[in-house]
Amino acid sequence: QLQLVESGGGLVQPGGSLRLSCAASGFTLDYYAIGWFRQAPGKEREGVSCISSSGGSTNYADSVKGRFTISRDNAKNTVYLQMNSLKPEDTAVYYCAAGGTTGWAPEEYDYWGQGTQVTVSS
Repeated sequence: QLQLVESGGGLVQPGGSLRLSCAASGFTLDYYAIGWFRQAPGKEREGVSCISSSGGSTNYADSVKGRFTISRDNAKNTVYLQMNSLKPEDTAVYYCAAGGTTGWAPEEYDYWGQGTQVTVSS
């Protein structure tokens, strides 16, 4: 069974930080690009960040650039999303996905986690 599992979500105050993790089971992430997506209530799923299989290339949505950092540890079969200076508009369910190359469209990714809730509120 190929599976991605997100963790690290929760409730945080504006300006706070969270680190999300995406761990793979049943397969290794070494040869996959990873994307982080989020979906807020009433909105479409949007790309947040992505990272190449080697970790040598990263991309960020303009809305999170400078605040979020994506990284990976292939030895641990895990990808991370460090989220700093969180804003209420960052509130969403966050998903990680694995695919053959980096991209912004959800349909470009083959494997998905079930998501983790991030709520930014005072």
